[in-house]
Amino acid sequence: MPILLRSEYIGCQDISLPRLEKTAVALMRFCGQIDSELSILLTSDAGIQALNSQYRHKDKATNVLSFPLQDGEPANGVMLGDVVISVDTAAREAKERGRPLRCHINRLLIHGLLHLMGMDHERSGEEATAMSDKERELLQNLQLHERKNEMPILAINVDHVATLRQARGIDEPDPVLAAGICELAGASGIVAHLREDRRHMQDRDIRLLRQTIKTKLNLEMGAAEEIINIALDIHPDMVTLVPEKRQELTTEGGLDVSSQIDKLGRVIERMNNEKIPVSLFIDPDPKQITAALTVKATFVELHTGRYCDAKEAEERNREFDLIAAAAEQAYSQGLRVNAGHGLNYQTTQRVAALDTIEELSIGHAVMARAIMVGMDQAVREMLKLVTGK
Repeated sequence: MPILLRSEYIGCQDISLPRLEKTAVALMRFCGQIDSELSILLTSDAGIQALNSQYRHKDKATNVLSFPLQDGEPANGVMLGDVVISVDTAAREAKERGRPLRCHINRLLIHGLLHLMGMDHERSGEEATAMSDKERELLQNLQLHERKNEMPILAINVDHVATLRQARGIDEPDPVLAAGICELAGASGIVAHLREDRRHMQDRDIRLLRQTIKTKLNLEMGAAEEIINIALDIHPDMVTLVPEKRQELTTEGGLDVSSQIDKLGRVIERMNNEKIPVSLFIDPDPKQITAALTVKATFVELHTGRYCDAKEAEERNREFDLIAAAAEQAYSQGLRVNAGHGLNYQTTQRVAALDTIEELSIGHAVMARAIMVGMDQAVREMLKLVTGK
């Protein structure tokens, strides 16, 4: 089903055109138009006003226009026509309704597509109701489709196994063995943080993890030269740059990328030269997302600590909304999005439901649960919350 997607809109960086194309393909399938063709144009208020004036004799901007090439309900395998969306109007409406721009454009696309399918809410009240019901049906199908096909994966941080070992200065428990159990239980990746002070993970642990992990090794690290050289030597599947403070019990906040553009840009360039993708652990802050793009990071990992630590529902909802908005901004601008820190068996499911997030990194909660029920079961329980399976 060919989708011709064009954008005349200047400043369209908040909209992922490849993702919009995938959305259009899914909607065509839901409408039984697997072999049909569809044209989509993103334009401005001025652009849509010109079309509205020329073809409908209404000299004003609107949110969406449809130009069907078929009369009535089209058969499969035809050119359906054109859907034109004003990003200017869509952005205003999205802000008024408190929803992400991408989600509102999806709604406008559904509305326009149904017009091409022969439906028209202006013909009668009965048809308006039928069209509204069909819009809700398609939106629900789309949300289920996105959730099914963009389900996040679970990466387990095994640092706390090493912390317990170091407390006695002996050889057990072994974080490398723990990583293997996590993989066998279904984890899709292992996270390990090699700190400058070596308070938990040791160099030998990291090298053994690199040799034995069958899924993916994500090396968390500060931007210190010694650790950078180790990363370049062992070549993990990815690195996540995090802030480090000597006295902190755990990472306390996101990396301030905007104040370290030159330094972090050089580190990322060195990693990229070795084909090691880099993630930046940041607070859900638009300024930091913009900075992550500037330094050419591949991923951002959104800090979920404040959401997890919130005591009141209002505060928790506010922090969650910041995460959701930041994930949407980062994803729409081409960054891949992970999330982590403080997530537990009560807070994970809501974050996992965000279709913009690719991977969740969880450590302490799983290790604490493992003391009670065993590592295998603790991982499987968390995996069920993340994937719904």
